[in-house]
Amino acid sequence: MKTITGKSPKLTLIGAGPGDPELLTLKAVKALNEADVVLYDSLVNEEILKHANRALLVFVGKRKGNHSHTQEEINELIVNYASDFGHVVRVKGGDPFVFGRGKEEENFALAHGIEVEVIPGISSSVAVPASVGIPVTARGVAESFWVITGTTSNRELSKDLTLAAQSSATVVVLMGMSKLREIAAIYASFGKQDLPIAIIQDGTKSEQKEVVGTIQNIVEISENQRIAAPAVIVIGEVVHLARVKKQLKEDWILEDEFIFQNLNTLPFSN
Repeated sequence: MKTITGKSPKLTLIGAGPGDPELLTLKAVKALNEADVVLYDSLVNEEILKHANRALLVFVGKRKGNHSHTQEEINELIVNYASDFGHVVRVKGGDPFVFGRGKEEENFALAHGIEVEVIPGISSSVAVPASVGIPVTARGVAESFWVITGTTSNRELSKDLTLAAQSSATVVVLMGMSKLREIAAIYASFGKQDLPIAIIQDGTKSEQKEVVGTIQNIVEISENQRIAAPAVIVIGEVVHLARVKKQLKEDWILEDEFIFQNLNTLPFSN
């Protein structure tokens, strides 16, 4: 099958990473350079679009309560643009296969005879915690981690969170800010009111903000600091290892992980 321009239709699914444009992979840059059409999401840093300087740029972003296109419409756009122009690059924040519905778009394109390539991206579930010094696993602290959606297709909190809250694993919640109070209540129901929790808004970007606290006080802290989506929620003992700012009385100080480790104390207090 050839397009009206004589090119073979192709879809490349790209993960744009967590927000910092320098975290885009070299393979993704190459694909953008070769793109005829780019469909990009609202979580994509538009600075990376400069790599697609000869492509038609089409915004198809979806945010809570404000969808420029439905998923079904995006699927159709992919096929139509690929059939007319050739190489369509679909750019998604993070990794296209981590709550990105990338597999749905791949399957739809394949069902219409379009070649598909997937270029993984750096997931915000790991990169955003790392940006403030939080490892999702750490020897002697956390042996595993869960990545859970805060908003399922029926707009509810994933039931997996109740299972995760009973483990000692690090739990990373994406798209969960609207469910923060509910998340805290689930952990509190298992007696984990003092478990540390961090929220990082606009992770890895210049406007990044972060707050830390405990299950007991995180709702109040996040409201006082006006933390909002998009944000990554990290729950677990690994939060004690963070290099982030905290508010102590009325002054902001920078925690020094080295000092706290060597004094055998914890960097965050209730």
